[in-house]
Amino acid sequence: MEASEDRSGIRAKGEEAVGELAQALIENPVFNSALASALGAGERAMSAQRSALGALNVASGSDVERLEQRLRSLSARLEAVEDRLDEMAVEVSALNRRPVAAPPDQSRLAVPDDDA
Repeated sequence: MEASEDRSGIRAKGEEAVGELAQALIENPVFNSALASALGAGERAMSAQRSALGALNVASGSDVERLEQRLRSLSARLEAVEDRLDEMAVEVSALNRRPVAAPPDQSRLAVPDDDA
């Protein structure tokens, strides 16, 4: 039981020390300046990378993602067109199977037999 109390006490002291260190770093203007510079440098590096890829005419990750979304959209639309074409093919087939009645003002043509 005493070992678990020792562990929880050590853990509490460690958490407290980490909290104090974090607070001291947050309040330190030199640390804040260094952090801001590092984050700014990272953003500038990303901007330079995007510019370099653009100059080389190479697609970035976001360009590829946008293209992928557009292709998926196009694929879905094409699938809908294919489905509609299938429906229309069935309808045309059904229309072709129905006999067409001649209008009443047209008489039926007689075809002579070759046997006579």
